[in-house]
Amino acid sequence: MEYTIQSIAPIFLAPVIAFIINAFFGRKLKSMSNWIAVAAIAFSFVYTLRIFTDFMGVFATDYYIHKTFTWFDLGPTFKLDLGVYLDNMAVIMLLMVTGVATLIHLFSTWYMKGDSREGRFFVFLPLFTSAMIGLVLSDNLLLLFVFWEIMGFCSYSLIGIYYEKEAAGNASLKAFMTTRIGDVIFLLGILALWHIVGSVTYVDIYGAIANGKFEGLTILGFSAAGFAAFTIFCGNIGKSAQFPIHVWLPDAMMGPTPGSALIHAATMVAAGVYLSLRIFPLLEMSGLLPFVAIIGGITAVGAATIALVQDDLKSVLAYSTISQLGYMVLGIGVGSYNAAFMHIITHAIFKACLFMCAGSIIHSIHEQFFNKLGGYKKKLPFTYIASLCCCLAIAGIPFFTGFVSKDRILGDALYNGFMSGNFGLVSIAALFGFIGAFLTPFYMFRWLFLIFHGTPKDQSLYDHCHKEHFSVGQNLPLLILSVFTLGLMFSGSPTGQGWLGHWFGGKTEWFKVLVDAPYSKNINKFTTYERQPLSFEDTREITTLEHAHYHHQSGYYGPNNENEHGIHSAHVWGAIMSIFIAFGGVFLAFLMYFRNSLNPSVFTNRFPRYYKVLQNKYSFDEFYIGVLVQKVLLGLNNVLAFFDMGVYDRIAIDGWAKVNKVIYKASNWFDSVIVDSVAVDGTATSVNVFNLILRIVQTGKIQMYFIVMLVTLVGYVMSLGL
Repeated sequence: MEYTIQSIAPIFLAPVIAFIINAFFGRKLKSMSNWIAVAAIAFSFVYTLRIFTDFMGVFATDYYIHKTFTWFDLGPTFKLDLGVYLDNMAVIMLLMVTGVATLIHLFSTWYMKGDSREGRFFVFLPLFTSAMIGLVLSDNLLLLFVFWEIMGFCSYSLIGIYYEKEAAGNASLKAFMTTRIGDVIFLLGILALWHIVGSVTYVDIYGAIANGKFEGLTILGFSAAGFAAFTIFCGNIGKSAQFPIHVWLPDAMMGPTPGSALIHAATMVAAGVYLSLRIFPLLEMSGLLPFVAIIGGITAVGAATIALVQDDLKSVLAYSTISQLGYMVLGIGVGSYNAAFMHIITHAIFKACLFMCAGSIIHSIHEQFFNKLGGYKKKLPFTYIASLCCCLAIAGIPFFTGFVSKDRILGDALYNGFMSGNFGLVSIAALFGFIGAFLTPFYMFRWLFLIFHGTPKDQSLYDHCHKEHFSVGQNLPLLILSVFTLGLMFSGSPTGQGWLGHWFGGKTEWFKVLVDAPYSKNINKFTTYERQPLSFEDTREITTLEHAHYHHQSGYYGPNNENEHGIHSAHVWGAIMSIFIAFGGVFLAFLMYFRNSLNPSVFTNRFPRYYKVLQNKYSFDEFYIGVLVQKVLLGLNNVLAFFDMGVYDRIAIDGWAKVNKVIYKASNWFDSVIVDSVAVDGTATSVNVFNLILRIVQTGKIQMYFIVMLVTLVGYVMSLGL
């Protein structure tokens, strides 16, 4: 394989070019600009697919491509290199981003057709995708942060694209400002790593950890590793909508549904979890993983409970996204590195498909509240098939992707929380994970049954809905993604247990084998990773790389061989428990919303206060706005305003103005009297007097000179006589 700038840059540049063309010429190109965006993203996908096949051909866990160039070089004091870093994880992530984004762009051509914001929408959509591509390609945290912020701007633009609606404007501002909280702290972590390591490149950070560079160092009284890990993880909390900064994500539904699919599935929210995976060795060595696990567990359960009572189909999907992101973070916290990353990919597929299903429903029916829906299975057959596959996947039903990734996370959580002897936060997080595994199938099949099954709740609306006929823009993206909800695509066997791995050398378990966590046991390899100039061909010898081998899943707390049996046992029990839990959730939803044999009001009437709490979404918005903003921050703002206007302005600014006036008057008097009157005008007067004297003496007549000589001589003689 020969990798140069020509073989990597087009993946990123194609959507950037589409953004530039649509931004400057979109009005003239009209609907053609939509297809330019689709073609650009599809082009990136084809290029990525070529790289993916190359990596699969090598089939080595440690294979990577690292290309760099010098951005700043100020001599020995400061030099900053930026570059591209591709390993198995980055390549898989790239394939998911470009593939899902291509289908979302294709769906958008149908969904946004004739919309007044169509042109503007197809300006920001490719830019959003290019930012995520750039983030994945980045070899360091600083370059990642640049693309991270571009995505924040794009999300603000897409959420508030219908800016004439006050709610849309407020939602876009809320998303932008809320995520900035995590971003500012994240930037502080980047600066901390630069101070400690002298670089923010991933492999340099890993190498510094391997060489013990963090040992004994502190920042503000905290361990340097813990401070850096916590501040960078705060970026994940903000961008991936983790507790307690999760409130922006449900409001992001104000944007067009395809934009929601991109934000909630393939790009922005996945970026935070991807960041945590990249700094996993830092989280591990700092001892922050239990904290990460409990944040993920709280997020997974809290969002799932809110999703139970939502009456808007997009709101259910929004809180479902938050909950699933919590599962990913929980997976990182219990050391389930591979499964957490797999859940990023599987979730991106079925959640993008679910959002596009929601868009298909809303666009066809012009309604999105459950009290107006019901019985649309026959009206929207293709959308129903895709929705059913995705609900089975997210519910964790065997043979589907959600079961594969969530089962492995729950297995590691079970082992690390209850079977390894490490009780504490991880145990609570594991318990939250299993509770969420029951709630997810319940609220998702509630979603499915209320929309597609039963009788229409609004007969007039039902009658005016045209029966769905196959459309490339509307249905093809949904059906393609539905195929990839099958667990066989990732697990090597229909159930996800890897039964075929032993017979095919592990290649059917390609995901588990190729994505290897940078644990402390294998981090020393990063001290010798080679960089090459971006424009040069890769000359490394790859035939000597060891072929990836099949192995059992191991968790962070028990990666050693003596724990393999316990880990395997935990995964078996975790799989059994998750199956019963998943089917239990589906069965309860079936009884309530399909058979109607169990009235949901039984629970709402029995627990009215908790039901009210869920409807109010645990009052986070009320707390943040009513207490934190209006009472705390507004009070602080008033104090600062008083200091600014009453102290700083009145004393420092106005007081200094008075001092300046006194100095001005004194300097003006000195200038007028001393400088002008005495120094300047006095000098001129003295010159005039001296000139007058000379004019009297120097007349130019010989008689005058003779008289002067005679007077001088007489005076001299008289002086002698005296």
